[in-house]
Amino acid sequence: MANPLMRDVLIEELCSIARRDPDVYFIAADLGAAALDSFREELPRQFIHSGISEQNMIDVAAGLATCGKKVYCYAMSSFITARCYEQIKVALGAMNQPVTLISVGVGMGYDDAGPTHYTTEDIAIMRALPGIEVLSPADAESTLAIARHTHAKPAFRYLRLERPALPPVYQGDFAAALPAGFARVAPGSKVAIVSSGYMLHRSLEARALLAAQGVEPAVFDLFRVKPLDPAALVAALAPYDAVVTVEEQWLAGGFGSVVLEAFSDVGSTKRVVRIGLPDRWFFENGGRKPVLDAFGLGVADIARAVGELHSSPGREGA
Repeated sequence: MANPLMRDVLIEELCSIARRDPDVYFIAADLGAAALDSFREELPRQFIHSGISEQNMIDVAAGLATCGKKVYCYAMSSFITARCYEQIKVALGAMNQPVTLISVGVGMGYDDAGPTHYTTEDIAIMRALPGIEVLSPADAESTLAIARHTHAKPAFRYLRLERPALPPVYQGDFAAALPAGFARVAPGSKVAIVSSGYMLHRSLEARALLAAQGVEPAVFDLFRVKPLDPAALVAALAPYDAVVTVEEQWLAGGFGSVVLEAFSDVGSTKRVVRIGLPDRWFFENGGRKPVLDAFGLGVADIARAVGELHSSPGREGA
């Protein structure tokens, strides 16, 4: 059986929830999914198509939220973040409105659409907003659990969905990990890889490559970068000599910075190596994998960096 798309898992679950809860409203700037068609046809009073007008979509969501509605906004990642950042900041963030922003195709997920659709800075800009929750599921199970979480606990929230279907990471155990915001998804020693979403799968592939060489790093899924308990994350990574973060983002303020800040906040000097995209604009397209491979985020690149640390990781405080 094929792995389901995160988008479809989320929308179908929210539609199911909306059948029972008339206060659930779904606003979409995009109609490119069959699951959206089903939601709109079945629950037309709870579905709003904003058109290609993401700024207005956010303002409408803010108005509905002030009336006690549980609102979800859905669009491509590059358009629901930077295009309407001012509206998100003022109408939702500053007003503390419990609206969930659903972003699909993060990173270079829209590899066939080119650089206008890349989202290589969304973690940095979205986590900068006070009071926001930022979540990045890595498979269908985590997406389903997070969908239910967003309804049970409405909040100002940014949800990052991958565009392609991804193989399962969790086997019925994600709900237990949700309160912490991270989980170890593969055991290991000496070095820990920390990643999320699509790059978590590349990290697991790198681990498999290394395992064939007798090296087995641990792999952690940091699926909630904000809010984050720094002490809890640092304690979970304490058994390892070094940490490697892997992200499909520019390094400035991104995923790896979250981990570095956690170690700094608790006064740890553990060695942390960040692997991410170089500080440049990307005009290349033609496939996510070849672009990532060309810029240091190939599976072999990740394995090489981890293998070097495994051989000589350095000591905390060194």
